[in-house]
Amino acid sequence: MDLRNTPESENVEDLRGQRGTSFGGGRLVRGGGGLSLGSIAIIFVVCWLLGINPLTFLAGGDLGGQTNSNTVSNVDTASNDDAKIFASKVLTETETVWTGIFSADGQAYPAPTMTLFRDQVRSACGFASAASGPFYCPGDRKLYIDLSFYDELDQKFGASGDFAQAYVLAHEVGHHVQNLIGVLPKFNQMRQNMSEAEANAMSVRVELQADCFAGIWGHFTQQKGILDVGDLDEALNAAQQIGDDTMQRKTQGYVVPESFNHGTSAQRSKWFKRGFDSGKLADCDTFSGNI
Repeated sequence: MDLRNTPESENVEDLRGQRGTSFGGGRLVRGGGGLSLGSIAIIFVVCWLLGINPLTFLAGGDLGGQTNSNTVSNVDTASNDDAKIFASKVLTETETVWTGIFSADGQAYPAPTMTLFRDQVRSACGFASAASGPFYCPGDRKLYIDLSFYDELDQKFGASGDFAQAYVLAHEVGHHVQNLIGVLPKFNQMRQNMSEAEANAMSVRVELQADCFAGIWGHFTQQKGILDVGDLDEALNAAQQIGDDTMQRKTQGYVVPESFNHGTSAQRSKWFKRGFDSGKLADCDTFSGNI
């Protein structure tokens, strides 16, 4: 990716040098949303009318409850390392793309904040460690990432390349878009009526749509001429490497399909590629038919 002319996003919160953080307790409050975006909104209304039970995110903290919290700390400003600069510039590119898409529908796009942390963090969705990987919290509309994940993505998962790293962030921004159009709040509201099997099945569809939204971002980024030869292959390889089936084979030597909650390698690469090829929200309906 050629991001030399891309400015760094102003929506970055760097907590990597933070010390002495305390958080107040609070009653669990569900995250809100409510923006409608044309045909995608219609798709989900149909899903709900048909009685399809939605889901909160599993195994990564993508969706959770909001807890009231306060942060009292002395923050040491972390250095502007290359990984931070890269992530910040990728966030800018997502802001540009989604602002344009929402504007075309007559809506404003409130960009998420990207929070950088080291080792562990508490969001409005609760506590998380770096082992959880990057995640989005609808309660505070922030995406969280320990930048050491990029090393893990390369060394542990075999997904190297800058566009592979960008895909990870674009996927979490995809969850933010789902939150804005009212999908995640509805899922969070209805999850209490779901069995574990239903939750896993719906989780796959939610995650695959975020992959498709990431592909839409890639589509418009390519049109700007900032992608290099091989960038698409990097993203597709990343989608392959972090599929549920591939990860389970690597970690436990066998797969348990009923436990999948993000999608298989084939599904994740398929839906990213669909969004990348079309650039249309209406082509990211993962809730109808086979996936």
